[in-house]
Amino acid sequence: MSALTWTGLLAIRLRTARGAALALGTLVLVTAFLAAAFPRGVDAYETRGVRHALGAAPPEQRTVEISVARGDVTAADPAAAYRAAELGRQDRAIRRQFEEPLRVSGDQALYGVRTTKALNARDSWLPRPEGPDPALSLYAVADLARHATLTRGRLPRGAASGARTVEAAVTVSTARTLGLRVGSQLHLPGLTVRICGLLTPHDPDGPYWAVDPLMAAARQDVSAGTPPQKYWRAGLLLSPQDGPALTATEGEPEKFWRYPVDASALTAQEAPRLRDRLVSLEHGAALAKVRGVAGGGALADSAVDGLLDGFARMRAAVAPVIAVAAFGIGTVAGIVLLMTGALAAARRGPELALLRARGASLAGLTGQLAAEAGAVALPAAAAGGGLALLVVPGERVLPSLLAAAGTGLLGTLALPLRAAAAHRRPRTAARAGDLATARPSRRRTVAELTVLVLAAGAVVALRRRSTAAGGGVDALVSAAPVLIGVIAALVLLRLYPLPLRLAARPAARTSGLTGFLALARAGRAPATAGLPLLALLVALTTASFGGSVLAGIATARDRAALTAVGAEARVFADKPLPAALQRAVAAVPGVGDAVPVRLSVQAADDGGPPLYLVIADPPAYSRLARATGLGAFSAAQLADPGGDRPLPAIVSPRVLARFGRAPMALQPEFGQLVIRPTAVRTDTPAQPGGDFVLLNARSVARLHPDTYADPANGPTLLLLSGHSLDAGALRAAVRAHTPSAGPPLRLALRSAERAALADSPLQQGAERLYTAAVVAGAGFALLALLLSLLQAAPQRTQLLARLRTMGLPPAQGRRLMVLEALPQALLAAAGGALVGAAAIRLLSAGMDLAPLALPGASGGGALGAVRLRTDAASLLLPSAGVVVLALVVALTQAWLSERRRESAELRMGERP
Repeated sequence: MSALTWTGLLAIRLRTARGAALALGTLVLVTAFLAAAFPRGVDAYETRGVRHALGAAPPEQRTVEISVARGDVTAADPAAAYRAAELGRQDRAIRRQFEEPLRVSGDQALYGVRTTKALNARDSWLPRPEGPDPALSLYAVADLARHATLTRGRLPRGAASGARTVEAAVTVSTARTLGLRVGSQLHLPGLTVRICGLLTPHDPDGPYWAVDPLMAAARQDVSAGTPPQKYWRAGLLLSPQDGPALTATEGEPEKFWRYPVDASALTAQEAPRLRDRLVSLEHGAALAKVRGVAGGGALADSAVDGLLDGFARMRAAVAPVIAVAAFGIGTVAGIVLLMTGALAAARRGPELALLRARGASLAGLTGQLAAEAGAVALPAAAAGGGLALLVVPGERVLPSLLAAAGTGLLGTLALPLRAAAAHRRPRTAARAGDLATARPSRRRTVAELTVLVLAAGAVVALRRRSTAAGGGVDALVSAAPVLIGVIAALVLLRLYPLPLRLAARPAARTSGLTGFLALARAGRAPATAGLPLLALLVALTTASFGGSVLAGIATARDRAALTAVGAEARVFADKPLPAALQRAVAAVPGVGDAVPVRLSVQAADDGGPPLYLVIADPPAYSRLARATGLGAFSAAQLADPGGDRPLPAIVSPRVLARFGRAPMALQPEFGQLVIRPTAVRTDTPAQPGGDFVLLNARSVARLHPDTYADPANGPTLLLLSGHSLDAGALRAAVRAHTPSAGPPLRLALRSAERAALADSPLQQGAERLYTAAVVAGAGFALLALLLSLLQAAPQRTQLLARLRTMGLPPAQGRRLMVLEALPQALLAAAGGALVGAAAIRLLSAGMDLAPLALPGASGGGALGAVRLRTDAASLLLPSAGVVVLALVVALTQAWLSERRRESAELRMGERP
């Protein structure tokens, strides 16, 4: 063919098949968008995760500090090494040593000279809580005026060389604590310090002040002697020109440079390189360069590399779980694209057979089909990839471009490759094999056995290794759910003809037409009808598996929040709670029960962990235990035995293992109690998972009425149950009853704990991405069904038209449509639910969801590994959606056919 002929044929095909071209373009565009967006989505949430890991850390953990001790200063004039000008020159030189991606916040950097050994102030007017003198640290630091507001007096000025008196400023907080004012003089060993100004820090929580809290505020410490005594520690802020003066003191001064790490532009891809830079700065070649500037004894220290290690462990633990979703949605999308090409090849089968019979070469025919598909698929893939690059934030471009290009290539080659396989040799237009009579070839059998072996290996590897084992993403392990779905689909394709044959025989002996005709047409569907079943089953397996993963994450977080709080809300204090508090919180909307509990810690006779003695009213506490699911019991199990008999107690398994069931004596603040374990529960609301002993409050009150009634021995814990608690009203009630003097009342909400478990950007992003993959998988499943139903729509419409000319009522026509569409939909729905449940059962032992569900858990944690559990909604809803969609399409097609005249239907698409 000439180039003009090729172009003309392509233009004619695109003009006459606009609907098919538009459908293919839309499918490729959406698939390319999802494929390109996935790696960028991973990059985006990982970048947010690494920035959160560094940004949420305390200031002292996200700085790089370089220091040179006094003994390591080897200059000919040691005092000159401590001058402000020299320190500033070294600061600029050190900053030039930092290489990308190590970026520092220049406005929060700090350098100067400080004493590493506190100096005692012997002035008698200074406060001394228990006798020892206040211990003061001296800081001659730069840029003090930029980071503080002068409240009174002036900033310190540098003293003359050799002077024994220097000026210093202190913060308002330090001055208030130590009773300092402008003009106060402090006499330290070897130095006198005169207070010249009071400062207010601009950002007390920023790195400039918060890394060394003594600069901003005085604090109370305890001496190491016997007995320990309390004393004050504080910092005095000198002029940066007074660095040399500190060398004359006993404070062992050192030079230091402190640089906060700037993570605002850090990306997840840069995190490993940043860690390498920091390790080199602490122990390697970068440290040697810094020593060439700051001095041979310079030391560098930073906790940022530890934060990056924690992020890397979390990232490695989350990646295999996300890879399961990626392999699932990728496989389903690929199958749907291949199915689209196969259905198009089947629809155009007579045309292609005629072209081959008239002498068209296989290469020419394949090239023509590739040009037709590529003219639509490649621009659509480019548009989808470009849209993903514009809409989804991310750093890397190449993986997204490769994913979009792969989608476009698959969309281009699906039709020509399928057509080439079907028309390798010219053949007559005889009817192709159908599902009921087709026999699998030897090649297909070998391929199916190969997939079966791969699936078995993947399941075994996942069960042995677990997704939380680390070591990166294993493609075979991550593809385990997909392989299970493929195996199940292949098995069902082999078994599918059997029920059709069995059902068709009795239907043939009945007097009705619709049942037999529907089954006969379902069995005579072309052999390519197995592709939609394969796509449906894999998609439903992936969606069910992914939905169960998300449900498992939610359940784990609910359980963790409940374990942390013990109820819907928990009000507690170190002292007995006010008597009016229970009435106030019980009136809060949503509160069902407000259960007061006396909780005390008892030392154990065996020297093991302490025992938590829980004393509560049995009826109210048993209702709470049943409502929370934490150690439900019957109030009768704690019934008062009367007399001097041992009190029945419900204990934890560890208490029973340590002390057995024999009576034992406890000595709480009420008086001695002799108890006997009568029941064992793993948890209890007041102390989930602890070594607890639960007693009847009425029994204790009977034995020790006076001490029990003493307000000093009142309840220290209030547990609340209910639904949709008004958190604001509850906080207001707690604040209103908090005493002005004494320990504050504390409130813990289960909802707040639950929200805190999901606030990690790494986990939030991974969960959103997994949710999007599940939704997309379900969408592709419905699309596969829709394509398969629409493929046969013209033949069904013509059949209805012919049958109506022979007197078929509309109701029977609708019934015929439904019965013809149901076999494949029901098979896919039932198979998807069953295979999803089987996949969850097989793979649950190797799927640890703790990294996704719980922050900081790289595999287990306080609650142990979070295993996958079957979620009924995730199994049934996608399958039900498939059946509903099949019914809707069949009924819609029947309704549209009824509105058209039979003559028009019979003339459309007639075949000789």
